[in-house]
Formats: sequence, structure tokens, C-alpha cells
Amino acid sequence: MGWWRRWRVCLCLETFTPKSGSQAAAMSKKSKPVEHYFSSVPKCDDRFGLVRAKLRGRSFEFLTSSSVFSKKKVDLGTHVLIDAMVLPEKGSVLDIGCGYGAVGIAAAASNPNLRVVMTDVNMRAVRLARQNVVNNRIRNAEVRYGYLYEPVADMRFDCVLSNPPVSAGMDTVKGVIAGAAGVLAAGGSFQMVIRSKIGAKALPEAFVAVFGNCEVLARESGFRVLMGRVGV
Repeated sequence: MGWWRRWRVCLCLETFTPKSGSQAAAMSKKSKPVEHYFSSVPKCDDRFGLVRAKLRGRSFEFLTSSSVFSKKKVDLGTHVLIDAMVLPEKGSVLDIGCGYGAVGIAAAASNPNLRVVMTDVNMRAVRLARQNVVNNRIRNAEVRYGYLYEPVADMRFDCVLSNPPVSAGMDTVKGVIAGAAGVLAAGGSFQMVIRSKIGAKALPEAFVAVFGNCEVLARESGFRVLMGRVGV
């Protein structure tokens, strides 16, 4: 029995399927307020699902659940970041706020010479990401639990990647940018995807304030991928 079938049996899996209009309306009347995926310990019960995605030419399967970001599919912003990200030939990469692990796992799979560390404040996301590392047979990645850069405060990285928790507020997003400078090695890069209509002006200014530079790596489908480098 494969890993996915074992999860279905053990966890009473709910697969995510589109609902009709009447079904959705009925569900909305009964639904409780949505819990924030930036919560440390989600209170709602796990409702597991499986997401399949092709990232940088390779197929992946991700176990997902309730109270994690983009539980029904790998979101468009994450796709844009993964397609555009510039990875070092060797060294270490950090996926900050990893969710169930799509960005970090795609980075690790792209280059087995990299050491990839993923962090998240959501314990449920951390558990999922750890399982997804195993399920996708990734040997050069690990997942740590904690708030933003706290789990890696003693480490230095050649690249930091972020699809930030915009719903947590722009102060948090700017904190992600500012904190990257403290964990980047000389010449390292910080790369972030953001909706153009949200951060087209404010975030490039934040990059320049922290790194002294800002490059647009990609513009696609209403998103931008921004990059700042240390020591440029």
C-alpha cells in the first residue's frame, strides 16, 4: 500500500472537490469563521487533502489540511516564485513561511547540492511539510518550527525565498524583508513574490531600504518576484 493510501486509511481523508452553487451556499451558512493560517496552533480539526503539481518540470504530491495556506492547490503566486527563483549552484537556501512545503521542496529537488531549510509558525504546516519531504523523497531538506527567522537565527543562507503571509498585514511582510538581512551570507539574495496591486511601490522601497537594491525577476499573472542582494 502506497503512502497516500495509508494516509487515507489512517486519517479519514477528505479530498477536495468542487462544490455546486447550492452546496457552497449551504456550507457557507453553517461555516464558522475561517482560522488564520498564520496561527501557531490551529484549533480546527485536520481535514486532509492531496495536491498534485508540476514545478520546474517535476511532478510532486503534497499532503495538505485545513488551516494551512492554499490547501486546495499550489497557488499561482507560489508557481510564479518557483518558476522565477534564482538558486545558487551550492550552499544553503531558506524557505521562510513554508506552509506545506512547495517552494522549499521544489528548490531542494532542483539541485541536490543545496541544503534547504524550511520554517513556519504554524505547527500543522510544519508537520505537513515534514511529511511531504519524505513523500517526495527529498534528502537535502529539513523543516523547523518557529516564528519567522527565530528557528535559524544562528545560520547563514545563500538564498532566502518567501511567499509572505500578506493577510497577516504589511508590517509582517516588511518584517520578513528586514529579517532576511540578518540571516543572509555575503552576496546572498532574498526573493519574494507579491501581488503587484498590493506591493508594487511599498515593497521595492522596503527592499532598497534593507539591501540598497531591488530587482524585478518576473512579472506574471498579476504577481511580481522581487530580489534584493546583500553587498551589491
